[in-house]
Amino acid sequence: MGFEVKGKIALVTGANRGIGRVILEKLVSEGASKVYAAVRNPGLVADLIADSAGRVESIQLDLGDPDSIIAAAAQADDVQLLINNAGVLKMANPLEPGAVAALQHEMEINVYGLMRIAQAFAPVLAKNGGGALVQLNSVASLKCFADFATYSASKAAAYSITQGLKDYLNKQGTAVVSVHPGPIATEMADSAGLADIAEPASLVADAIIHGLADGQFHVFPDSMARNFWQGYEEFARALIEPVMAGEDAEVG
Repeated sequence: MGFEVKGKIALVTGANRGIGRVILEKLVSEGASKVYAAVRNPGLVADLIADSAGRVESIQLDLGDPDSIIAAAAQADDVQLLINNAGVLKMANPLEPGAVAALQHEMEINVYGLMRIAQAFAPVLAKNGGGALVQLNSVASLKCFADFATYSASKAAAYSITQGLKDYLNKQGTAVVSVHPGPIATEMADSAGLADIAEPASLVADAIIHGLADGQFHVFPDSMARNFWQGYEEFARALIEPVMAGEDAEVG
């Protein structure tokens, strides 16, 4: 079943820059009635609030701080659409001395942060009719890129958790979308040395809107991502997207 953004109340983590900021602006342009800009420093979205005619509201949220997530869920108790965009990237291959510390930090934010967000906001989404949860994963969740192997590992774990959320949140009527961009023109792509092949963040925002409307679980928004999907789609349609026999989930 599709989910339309118009008239809905949304929350976007990491909304002050990069993909998150573009997603927030897209939600406003598509007619969302209110969008919470969930960021560690609310002062960083003052310009977005000023330009939104009262439709953007800042809220403090740090994926590494469980108390801030719980407080945000209590404050934003009208949310119908949650887009978890915030994440971190450490440039670390498996043999670097700092690789373990890098992975620990990336797991803390990219995986445990997702789980904390889902646990805090699942009851909110249920109360408000089910709604939708969108998780920003990556093509790196499907293939390890050796120069940032720890990031790839954290995104693979996040993708696995996203699959579990899909099956469990289906029970309360919450749609789950897993988004897998390739290199996107952001500070993160610049830091990873991918600026020359990065594509606009608007591709991600547009694909999320279409994926929600079409009721899709997987969204591969850009050129590299679509190449991945060509090779992965048959497997995903057969084994990832269906609820498998014996799983504790109901098909709505």
